[in-house]
Amino acid sequence: MVSKRRLSKSEDKESLIEDASKARKQPLSKKTKKSHVHNEVEENDSVFIKLLKTSGVILKTGESQNQLTVDQVVFQKKLFQTLRKHPSYPNIIEEFVSGLESYIEDQDSFRNCLLSCERLQDEEASIGTSYSKSLIKLLLGIDILQPAIIKTLFEKLPEFLFENVNSDGLNMPRLIISQLKWLDRIVDGKDLTTKLMQLISIAPLYLQHDFVTSLPEILGDSQHADVGKELSDLLTENTPLTVPILDVLSSLRLDPKFLSQVRQLVMGKLLSVKLDDLPVIIKFILHSVTAADALEVISELREKLDLQHCILPSRLQASQSKLKNKGRQSSSGNQENSGQDCVILLFDVIKSAVRYEKIISEAWIKAIESTASESEHKTFDLAMLLIIYSTNTQTKKYIERVLRNKIRSGCFQEQLLQSTFYIHYLVLKDICPSILSLAQSLLHSLDQSIILFGSLLYKYAFTFFDTYCQQEVVGALVTHICSGNEAEVDTALDVLLELVVLNLSAMRLNAVFVKDDMHLVIRKQLSSTIFKYKLIGIIGAVTVAGIMAADRSRSSNLTQGRTDLSNEQYTQVTSLLQLVHSCSEQSPQASALYYDEFANMIQGRKLAPKALDWVGQNIFNDFQDAFVVDFCVFPEGDYPFPVKALYGLEEYSSHDGIVINLLPLLFSQDFAKDGGRMTSKESDQKLVSPLCLAPYFRLLRLCVEKQHNGNLEEIDGLLDCPIFLTDLDPGERLESMSVKEHSFMCSLIFLTLNWFREVVNAFCQQTSPEMKGKVLTRLKHIVELQRILEKYLAVTPDYVPPLANFDLETLDVTPPTTAAISAKIRKQGKIGGRKRKADGSKTSSPDTLSKEDSSECDPTPSNRSQLEKEVKGKEEKTSVSLQNYHAFFRELDIEVFSILHCGLVTKFILDTEMHTEATEIVQLQPPELLFLLEDLSQKLENVLTPSVARRIPFLKNKGNRNIGFSHLHQRSAQEIAHSIVQLLAPMCNHLENIHNYFQCLAAENQGVVDGPRMKVHEYHIMSSCYQRLLQIFHGLFAWSGFFQPENHNLLYSALEVLTNRLKQGEPDQSLEELLSQSFNYLQNFSHSIPSFQCALYLLRLLMVILEKSTAPAQNKEKIASLAKQFLCRMWPSGEKEKSSIPTEQLHTLLSIYLEHTNSVLKAIEEIAGVGVPELINSPKDASSSTFPTLTRHTFVIFFRVMMAELEKTVKGLQAGTAADSQQIHEEKLLYWNMAVRDFSILINLIKVFDSRPVLHVCLKYGRLFVEAFLKQCMPLLDFSFRKHREDVLSLLETFQLDTRLLHHLCGHSKIHQDTKLTKHVPLLKKTLELLVCRVKAMLIFNNCREAFWLGNLKNRDLQGEEILSQNSEESEDDTASQVSKSKATEDGEEDEVSDGEKEQDSDESDDDSE
Repeated sequence: MVSKRRLSKSEDKESLIEDASKARKQPLSKKTKKSHVHNEVEENDSVFIKLLKTSGVILKTGESQNQLTVDQVVFQKKLFQTLRKHPSYPNIIEEFVSGLESYIEDQDSFRNCLLSCERLQDEEASIGTSYSKSLIKLLLGIDILQPAIIKTLFEKLPEFLFENVNSDGLNMPRLIISQLKWLDRIVDGKDLTTKLMQLISIAPLYLQHDFVTSLPEILGDSQHADVGKELSDLLTENTPLTVPILDVLSSLRLDPKFLSQVRQLVMGKLLSVKLDDLPVIIKFILHSVTAADALEVISELREKLDLQHCILPSRLQASQSKLKNKGRQSSSGNQENSGQDCVILLFDVIKSAVRYEKIISEAWIKAIESTASESEHKTFDLAMLLIIYSTNTQTKKYIERVLRNKIRSGCFQEQLLQSTFYIHYLVLKDICPSILSLAQSLLHSLDQSIILFGSLLYKYAFTFFDTYCQQEVVGALVTHICSGNEAEVDTALDVLLELVVLNLSAMRLNAVFVKDDMHLVIRKQLSSTIFKYKLIGIIGAVTVAGIMAADRSRSSNLTQGRTDLSNEQYTQVTSLLQLVHSCSEQSPQASALYYDEFANMIQGRKLAPKALDWVGQNIFNDFQDAFVVDFCVFPEGDYPFPVKALYGLEEYSSHDGIVINLLPLLFSQDFAKDGGRMTSKESDQKLVSPLCLAPYFRLLRLCVEKQHNGNLEEIDGLLDCPIFLTDLDPGERLESMSVKEHSFMCSLIFLTLNWFREVVNAFCQQTSPEMKGKVLTRLKHIVELQRILEKYLAVTPDYVPPLANFDLETLDVTPPTTAAISAKIRKQGKIGGRKRKADGSKTSSPDTLSKEDSSECDPTPSNRSQLEKEVKGKEEKTSVSLQNYHAFFRELDIEVFSILHCGLVTKFILDTEMHTEATEIVQLQPPELLFLLEDLSQKLENVLTPSVARRIPFLKNKGNRNIGFSHLHQRSAQEIAHSIVQLLAPMCNHLENIHNYFQCLAAENQGVVDGPRMKVHEYHIMSSCYQRLLQIFHGLFAWSGFFQPENHNLLYSALEVLTNRLKQGEPDQSLEELLSQSFNYLQNFSHSIPSFQCALYLLRLLMVILEKSTAPAQNKEKIASLAKQFLCRMWPSGEKEKSSIPTEQLHTLLSIYLEHTNSVLKAIEEIAGVGVPELINSPKDASSSTFPTLTRHTFVIFFRVMMAELEKTVKGLQAGTAADSQQIHEEKLLYWNMAVRDFSILINLIKVFDSRPVLHVCLKYGRLFVEAFLKQCMPLLDFSFRKHREDVLSLLETFQLDTRLLHHLCGHSKIHQDTKLTKHVPLLKKTLELLVCRVKAMLIFNNCREAFWLGNLKNRDLQGEEILSQNSEESEDDTASQVSKSKATEDGEEDEVSDGEKEQDSDESDDDSE
């Protein structure tokens, strides 16, 4: 009998490690103990072989299976009885096992014992299972043999741990462990558990994984607790085994408390696990959730589970690898696919949990619902709501309610929805029907923001899902169109139109829903007597003609020549266009729409050369005949004003040159309106409305551009030719002119401006210095004419300008009357006058700046009063803003802004023989720069600002927001953003020049930016340019599209422009480096900010840069410091009202300061404890010396923001538990002491500032602060009272005085019978009563009841005088003091709070005006 090493329970795993190392050094040889003949019966005199043969097992040699001659159960019974009845029992057991050990020293024999036996008995005779077990497994089923055989197996197993898989493909360790699975009975489970855990600790990783996952199949229920404890310890030591361990723990019967501990351990690792491991981990977490802790677990899970950072890096890495190395893309693509598979598997786990576990689905919805901040919401939240909506029908109404509330509050924006579809589209496409059902429900809402969100669901479902889903989307939209609900129909049509623009090829596949006989419909519409349908027919006809006449040479298979229209096609196109022309020529508006639509079609399509030649020739001739006359042919007629050829850029002789015949055409049109006919003239010239001048020229220009590849020499005479006008500047005769003459002059200027705007559109991209100079001169003329136009409009009430944009949406547009404008301006004056500076800048004369550089410094000293006086006078003189007439100006193309690249332009003046006679330097001056920046700013706001942020009020004409931007909307937001990025460098130049201007101005005036003899108009225009530039930068970098991976490179380019302004950076800088350097570059401009509005835009811009950083904390304090610097600066006043700082902007900037500062409480204490006392002690119209922005006029803004931020801060502080450390208790108690002190300072200010807005703020936020004190502070006081008795009593005593003042405020409100104040009184009194009861409970809990007593608190007013007309009310008058504190938050705590806050928004505007 061979002596073998034994393993006992007391042996530790070192012995196994030693065996394993020996086995690794000396691999098991395949040489057998003795030679065997293949497939022979094993013959031996050993007890082991004899007993097996007697019991019914024949051992075979070689690779043959051992044979079982009897049923498995019969064999086990026979062997058991033989061993028990053997004379040498129990020694026979040891002898039998020793024989087994000797036999299995041969590897083939051992393998045969581990593999299933061959059955020899008849199938009918078998009474056991239908499969054969291995010999080892049969022996393990015998109780008296099991412990010894298990010991033998574990002694044998280390020999194979580090061996490769055998040639027959068998893995011996796995085969050995499989013998232990599903045994009917484990004799010594504890010993087996110990051996298995020791084995797992030394095995290679791939075997560890298998051994761990086998545990539930090996061990009985009684061992689950022990193995669970062992596995939890292993979980902390061996991270790679996290997945199999958690998988096993989910299958074991374990104590819920133990599972909770393991779950907390796993939660701590959640941020660092691999995406591949997430499904199993999340399955375990959800499996261990109970009803008591479901909300807490799900809340923590949604905070830590950020799938966006798991999925997007692989996609971004793939896109960057394509840019850097196009030859190595496969690995990144595989990584992306692997990540997507894991995410799909993860969501399958979550779907299963929320479908079958009601507590999980409800907790998940509540966790999302309780998240108040927009920034805290993730794409995962929205995806989960959609998934639960699709899997659990019982929660659909609940989810719809949550979604509606989130949309209304602005928490769910378009950017979040788009990102959700982009990241999770593979998961969401499986629930497409549910998403469409939700979208249909949202479109039935009356709230515009909810309708918009529903339309976005349709849009992104179509964009990201497959063809089947796209067909369902179109079908659903057509159903909405047939609903008869106007809002629903409009929204569905808007979405269909947008889908056509986004993906025309996909929409073509769904044309069956909107198919019709287009030609027949178009002809009927063109001949319709209803003007609206005629215009629709024009649009349809031009579109059809464009498709028919399209140049298809690119798609042709012809290799030589060019593909042109056939004669039949040519005839169809020309006849259709002639039909449109004849049907529209009697209406100037219809003709203008035809020209504009035709121009858009030519710009967007490449027409066949034959069609383009026909169009170009006809348009060229018709334009000349209609609008152009020879310079020598002076118009004759009885005109109301002397006709002059003005605004020519070349010196013409009396015999050559051309002129635009504008004034005579306008006069003839007005004459026709008064009773004449526009049919003929003495000269037989065809008369065309001047309304068509600009649209017709745009069509002509685009035709010439297409025909000559951008060369406009054929029509360059129109750039510098004069116009037949009259003296436009009214001078002293403005008041003496009649209303009709005023209207005529206004129309003349509008038409001239629109002509110049189209001229600039046409020639802005010409490269010669001569042309550039002329374009800049035309820009100067536009600014001059706008200044003159404002004078006429100011004295011409109810004037309606000629249309300039001819979309269907503009037909009913009318400008506000002068009276309405004046009223609006007066109203704006009360609340701060937004955009007054930008509007007023247009009235300043450009002549004063035409010869000066924008960065030049005028060293004349000045004082502030002079600036105020001059600007005031200008405001009183002109009260019309051309912004209100935006729809009546022709749209500037995005290419016009290439003029911003212009620095100094040298213009050559030639003599008659074309020799250079002189040179003139032309430069983009501040007024023209401001004109361009204002237009560019409006374009950015319209295209890049999210539609939710700029949505119009319900039931208003939604088309109005896009009037004047039709050309812009023909481009995607990405194209617009790319164009703006190309303009960043020249805009940085202008920004730096303006910065230098104000820096130099301040240096010359000893730090004072406005002086007595300073050029006021120049200062004002430069300040407006500064503001517009910052506004444009903010609009660009705040664009939500930068979060889309396809636009990341564009963001890099934009940031590199800013970074390179400081220094030329390295080529491959990280995003964080670019953001940091861009932040530093923009921060440098803070020293030269000329106005409060500019300061706010700079802060917003820096915050937008900061939001894109993954580590914004380091720059957060810089934002707070800069905001405080702006609050502490004395700003120049240039407005009529008491303050030059708009209240809304002051509110925003102060909120930014308090949100970004490290200590909100210290900041509030500084303002309320230092700034306000300075204000109280200052003269009536003065301000705080520390905070010059704090005046009596702005106090209510400071007070409201401080109260709101104070409440928000303490509400966010966790109440804490008795289990927290003593240090945490002390820190929180100190924090609450500071908060109550701040509240006390603020609440006592109502004794000095007792206006209704201040009292309203005090009532609202006072109650909210008391509620926060009850919920957050009182639990802390419960278990802090005994150790910090004096501190707690002192805190309560201070707070009692504040609540007593709130009680007095309630009495004051009732005495004055102010309904806007008294509506807050019931809720506040209820909260104060709750506080008294809560303080009493806390004192009783701490055995200190004697510190509490109740008395009668008399009703008093704010001055402390007793209110005798009311009965005394019982309240809190305790020696120890109690009562809660008030804080400011916009969110209602409970349902009962909402009624008391419904009217707050309307109150806010009232507060500002008092």
